[in-house]
Formats: sequence, structure tokens, C-alpha cells
Amino acid sequence: MQTKLLKITDITRDSAALDEAAALLRAGKLVAIPTETVYGLAANALDPAAAKAIYAAKGRPSDNPLIVHVSSPKEVAPLVRVLPAAFERLAERFWPGPMTVILPKSDRVPRETSGGLDTVAVRMPAHPVARELIRRAGVPLAAPSANLSGSPSPTCARHCVDDLTGRVDAIVDGGACDVGVESTVLTLCTDPPRVLRPGAVTLEMLREVLPDAEYDPGVFEHLPDDRKVASPGMKYRHYSPKARVVLVRGSLGQFKRFIAAQKHAFGILCFEGEEGQFTQKCITYGAESDPASQAHRLFDALREVDRDGLALVYTRVSDDEGIGQAVYNRLLRAAGFDEVLL
Repeated sequence: MQTKLLKITDITRDSAALDEAAALLRAGKLVAIPTETVYGLAANALDPAAAKAIYAAKGRPSDNPLIVHVSSPKEVAPLVRVLPAAFERLAERFWPGPMTVILPKSDRVPRETSGGLDTVAVRMPAHPVARELIRRAGVPLAAPSANLSGSPSPTCARHCVDDLTGRVDAIVDGGACDVGVESTVLTLCTDPPRVLRPGAVTLEMLREVLPDAEYDPGVFEHLPDDRKVASPGMKYRHYSPKARVVLVRGSLGQFKRFIAAQKHAFGILCFEGEEGQFTQKCITYGAESDPASQAHRLFDALREVDRDGLALVYTRVSDDEGIGQAVYNRLLRAAGFDEVLL
């Protein structure tokens, strides 16, 4: 398969490229598209064959549900059996933006898209190119991260090119993603509502709308591969470079003493400004005091681990709340829950 690269940075100026990408999507083809979180591998969410093609291109297990992207809250009603009042309040507050809501699905959504579940995950992205592509395609788009399954998520078009050239019909280059980690996933199919995957819309923010919202225990726990889950990112190894990743939780001083005691070859993932403290190869992923910068940098840093040919990296993690919880969630899964507590 030949993969076409389409540069779209301005909706008016690049209208022809938008039309070309939208036509591919209407025809059941696969197109990697930018969103504000990470790049998504998009296809017609209502076409079972297109959904199957997403799983095949990524090498993704077919029981891992796909998130359906819409360009307006009005497009959700045909996709679900019921629209609770809580959804309306959430959409008014957080859409367009990095929040996905899980609801009981209607028969319009094929089970190939829902991962065999009776629920559907829906989101309205904030990225103008993504919303315009949905509008022009005229169909909701299923769009998991546009990477090979299990590898670090793509936050720029180059990452998509590295992973998916020859596997998809087109890649839309819309620049770097603003957020850098996937959307928050909240299910309204439990009482109380539960966060299944943390993201930039934090639990604290959600509780301003739904005071009883809580984390699902699976957010920070290892789940067996045979357990059914309603959200992507809850089981299987995710976000991982080829290198072994070991998380090390502690102060900078404790981390330095831990590193000094290691006798084998390794690299280090640490916070900005700490790299001068070590003689080993260091890759930084944002500032310790700024979890949003960690989220923005994280996946490129994990990809840099492989570009540098490292076999093992010790990663310093901290105890941040808010979006810092999303960063920790991604690192836990990248490390396969391999963590040292100092």
C-alpha cells in the first residue's frame, strides 16, 4: 500500500487536501489525523470493514474498543441508546476537548468498532483539522492512536510515518499535538461514574460537574489480558518502547543514590534540569513542577529511547495530581508495572 502525506495547517488554504482526506474516509480507507491529544488512525466508525482494517493496520487486539469521534454533540444521539442529563452537562463543559464519554451503544455502531461491547466511547476533538475532516467526511470517525499497537503514541506526523507507512492510505500532517497524552475516558454506565483512563480533563475537573466521579481501580492496577474492559489503555502493554522501562519513585537525591548503585548499562529518563547530575545518557520529559509539560513531551521521549538504541531506562517519577496522574498511568503501562519505590 502506498501512503500519501497531506499537509494541512489552515482549513481554508488547504481545503483541497481536506477534501482528499475526507473522500478517502468516506470510501472506507485509513487516514492518520491530528487531534489535540495524539494522532488518531481514523476510519468510518459505522463501517465494520473499516473498523477491522484499523485493528489490522495497528496489530491491535480486536477486543480493545475504538473511540468514535464526532464534530458536534448533536452527532452523538444516533450512536447511543440513551443520552443522560450528565452527558449534556459534561459536553457543555468539556467539549470540544480531551474527554471521552462511554454510553450504551445503539445498533448503528457495529460491534467491530465497540470491541464486541454493548457500549460506545464518544469524543468531540478540539483540533480544528480533526473536526473539519469529520464534517466533510459526513460520518463519525473511529480513531485510536495512529501507531503500532503497544508502542508509544504518536504526537506528530513523523511518528505516524515511522509506524504506519505502507499500512495506511494517508497521513495528515497537522503539526504537533498540544496535549500529548490520550483523552480522559469516563463511563456513565456505572454508578458512580468512573474514570477508566486519566487525561487532561482531570478527576478534579470532572467532579465540578459530577461530584461522585471516581477512578476505576484498573487505572493504576495491572489487569489480566482476558478481562473485558470498556476503555482502551486499560489492559495489554501500552505506550512501550522496545527498551525495558523501570520506574523509580523518590526524590532526586534518592534517585541519584539508586543510579550510583547500578553497575550495568542503562539510560535515564528524568525531568528537565536534572540531566547534568548523571554521566549516563539522559532523556528529559518535561519539568517536575509542570505535569502538563511532562504530558506534552512523554511519548516523544519514549520514542527517543529507541532512537538512541537503549536497552534499559530508569525513569524518575513524582507524585503529581491532575494531569500528572495521566503521565503516571502511561508510564506504569510502558513499564509493565515494573516500579521501584525508594
